Amino acid sequence: MSSDTILALAAQVGKALQDKGLILTTAESCTGGGVAQAITEIAGSSDWFDCGFVTYSNASKTEMLDVAAALMAQMGSVSEEVAGAMATGALGASNAHIALSTTGIAGPTGAVPGKPVGTVCFGWANADSVHTERLVFSGDRQAVREQSVIHALQGLLRFID
Repeated sequence: MSSDTILALAAQVGKALQDKGLILTTAESCTGGGVAQAITEIAGSSDWFDCGFVTYSNASKTEMLDVAAALMAQMGSVSEEVAGAMATGALGASNAHIALSTTGIAGPTGAVPGKPVGTVCFGWANADSVHTERLVFSGDRQAVREQSVIHALQGLLRFID
């Protein structure tokens, strides 16, 4: 996986969004804005990208994306439920038609029972539906984050179609 792979995916995402007249927003935790960075590497992305939220703390997820603190307390901030709520919240806090979210444990610490290092949850949402996934990636912190950006973009392409 390389930055070339990420940039190629970001360009594909841009074309798909433009073809459908959609605008994207992102809500990222473990990827720290990596998805938004990849997207804004593409010339003309201002035509199809509204904004990105980097909500690393639980408090910021609640304050910026309206994710219920009770949901995070019950399910954990690394959960499909929170990923879905982050994507939905980003839609509500932006002018976008479609959103993607990432929340996970990039490591090397942070594992909890049932959620090893490398666990990442994703959300993709539009006005009609929300899709979530949970994957466990291997590798060091950088590898987990890179694989997460790639999967978020690949998932978005599937969600758009």
